[in-house]
Amino acid sequence: MDIITERQHESSLAIAMQGSNYVLAPMSYVLPGEQRPVSYTFEPPAGIPWENATYDLREVAIHDARQAQQEAQLEREGFELWDAPTSVKNFMDHEEVRSDYYQEARELALAVTGGRQAYVFDHLVRRREPRQATLSFGKRAESGLAAANGRIHNDYTEQSGQKRLALVIRNMEVMAQIRRYCIINIWRPTYNTVLDTPLAVCDARTVRQSHLLACDVKYPERTGEIYLSRFSPRHRWSYFSEMQPHEALIFKQYDSQFSGVSRFTPHAAFDHPHAPLDAPPRESIELRCLVVF
Repeated sequence: MDIITERQHESSLAIAMQGSNYVLAPMSYVLPGEQRPVSYTFEPPAGIPWENATYDLREVAIHDARQAQQEAQLEREGFELWDAPTSVKNFMDHEEVRSDYYQEARELALAVTGGRQAYVFDHLVRRREPRQATLSFGKRAESGLAAANGRIHNDYTEQSGQKRLALVIRNMEVMAQIRRYCIINIWRPTYNTVLDTPLAVCDARTVRQSHLLACDVKYPERTGEIYLSRFSPRHRWSYFSEMQPHEALIFKQYDSQFSGVSRFTPHAAFDHPHAPLDAPPRESIELRCLVVF
């Protein structure tokens, strides 16, 4: 049998996947280094890079979850898709989002999780930069909006997930009664069907703590902590093809329960290899919600 070169093998895979339930696309994993990873959401001081980590682009299979044999579940794979129409007309109107969308999100969070109380604590609107722009950490563009985030990450670490509880619930008596809580992300396109830069999510069952690397995220007024991810052949990636504004992708970012549930769901935007050249830039809103059980 002839030896097949890596490039020939990749070409064979690309041909084999046509008409299948997955696409092949590069995903941005982090390479461990001597320094703790740091990323800036605003222009850093002179001489300091936006990101100090080195990233490893790996071509992976990203499965269309719409064609999966069984529907994904939040407590199993770490994510699920809901048909959840919204009344919001203008996602750039912060007052409309905070009043109407936050209330919709609280109701959706409780319906998905079965929780007792839900607290929405922030949101972010993103717009994909021109298609030729390389996906990176999602720093703010000239439009003032954050760009699509192409770095594989999880919004909370073990430490920052625990810290968030005290930031959201300041009543000590209420805090003392909480036995379990989780943090979820609710993600949806705002206006158009997503064609050019879908969001990929990693099956939480395929993620190990050893795969995750803590990273500092610099904001103008504070420093947050997220997880980046090392590469592992165990990871199974999925996306929902052609998501529309009436749909919401809910995925787990932290759970205080250590076993029996999903806890971390790494995710990232990726360039869909079959996106039309004239596809509108993806615009989306993500919202984070703490749910108490």
